[in-house]
Amino acid sequence: MPDADPPLPALPVRRPARRRDRHGRGLRGPLIPPSLPGWRTRADRFDDVVLRAVRRLERRWAKQLDGVEFAVEEVPPSDPAPWEHRTVVLGRYFPADPAAGLAHRIVVYRRPVLARCEDEEDVEGLVRVVLVEQVAGMLGRAPEDVDPEYPVEE
Repeated sequence: MPDADPPLPALPVRRPARRRDRHGRGLRGPLIPPSLPGWRTRADRFDDVVLRAVRRLERRWAKQLDGVEFAVEEVPPSDPAPWEHRTVVLGRYFPADPAAGLAHRIVVYRRPVLARCEDEEDVEGLVRVVLVEQVAGMLGRAPEDVDPEYPVEE
């Protein structure tokens, strides 16, 4: 009698992936529809606050701010500039570098700003102050000249 080949091991049975399709009603939809305010994330709402503040500044300084890039980042980089020791930066201005093809850029750091605010009104005020200070530094002017409503400490 010839030697019989040993039987092949049984292949595992593949089961379809489980989905939340109980009782044949189809997959569930989003918990919050896009038409409700809860659909937008906190980061999206923060971006909107920055955008409103930038538009406000551009109405007054459109010519000077032409080509300036505004950005939002979560946190500042861990390597602070030499003049930024022992402080958490809320925003930063990066000068243009024509050789590298980079335009002027102003960055607002979301988490440090939100950490210093109690409510939405505080966020709007602090974002406006940070942007006014960065634009003033870029233009070489006092913040009060850039925005007449800038809070002056006395």
